[in-house]
Amino acid sequence: MSMLIFYREQAAQQQGEADAALLDNVRDRCQRAADAWRLLADRIERADTMRATRLAENASLMEADPDEHPDLDTPLTTQLPA
Repeated sequence: MSMLIFYREQAAQQQGEADAALLDNVRDRCQRAADAWRLLADRIERADTMRATRLAENASLMEADPDEHPDLDTPLTTQLPA
């Protein structure tokens, strides 16, 4: 299971508990937890998007002229983790 999926599931679980809570302090605590899990998931999603963009840019640079960019050691076959 990817961390993104885990974080989204935790956020949904905490949101459900917040919605079902009868006490204000419990509802607030669960809502804060849900917000924190969503923030973590958003960060991972943003990092994955940035990584994919960077890999695509490196691949296009390497295809254009591999000798011009020796500092790009990212092979064209690099796969992102699922």
